[in-house]
Amino acid sequence: MRMNKPLTGSVALVTGGSRGLGAATVRMLAEQGADVAFTYVNSEKQAQGVVDEVRAEGANAAAFKSDQADMSQAPALIDSVVARFGGLDILVNNAAISPEQGRTVDDPEVDTAALDRMHATNYLGVIAIIRAAARVLRPNGRIISVSSGLGTRVGVPGLADYSATKAGIERYTMGVARDLGPRGITANVVEAGLMESGMEPPDPDTLKALLSSLSLQRMGHPDEIAAAIAFLAGPCASYVTGAVLDAHGGYNA
Repeated sequence: MRMNKPLTGSVALVTGGSRGLGAATVRMLAEQGADVAFTYVNSEKQAQGVVDEVRAEGANAAAFKSDQADMSQAPALIDSVVARFGGLDILVNNAAISPEQGRTVDDPEVDTAALDRMHATNYLGVIAIIRAAARVLRPNGRIISVSSGLGTRVGVPGLADYSATKAGIERYTMGVARDLGPRGITANVVEAGLMESGMEPPDPDTLKALLSSLSLQRMGHPDEIAAAIAFLAGPCASYVTGAVLDAHGGYNA
């Protein structure tokens, strides 16, 4: 194995890989030698742009349209990735949405249907993909779930539902680490911070409050969080499992 490409021979799946952190993760895993599959829902043009960019660098990538909110799509997605690349070694659960930020639970105008879709996407959909992937992940595989500092500490009003989805998937990932550890498969969480990610930003007052709560007092770059994901996906993290790696600028400090 060439140390400058430690993921050579591996197959990775990144959910929500057409933009923001997902696209940065696709690029970084490909740069380290992995063949990378990723999902998108609506942004086909953006997805093809990421594929073209990766292939132009001599790496291999493919995009798969799949709506994580529909749990029934998860098995077919995993089967398609395995059929295309011959196996699966790394699963990065990145896809998430964040509607209705800033609206408190007693707001009479809150869109509960949008919140229901968020719970389906951010929590139940992740569980469905992990379960489907667990059938085929090769020994010593990796599962990395992208969470948020809000999964540990809410800090400001109007984020109860989003925080709940992240806290839930963190605990689920801990259980996965226990269940799949005998197969050498690790399962970890990266708590990402505020960044230019392509997701809908918080309202200005919430954004100001969140930035002021960070030790570094700035938004992160997707590449900074992708580097944490790539570390957990690589051989240097072979004895790390059931862990939460903070990459959020010191939100919990």
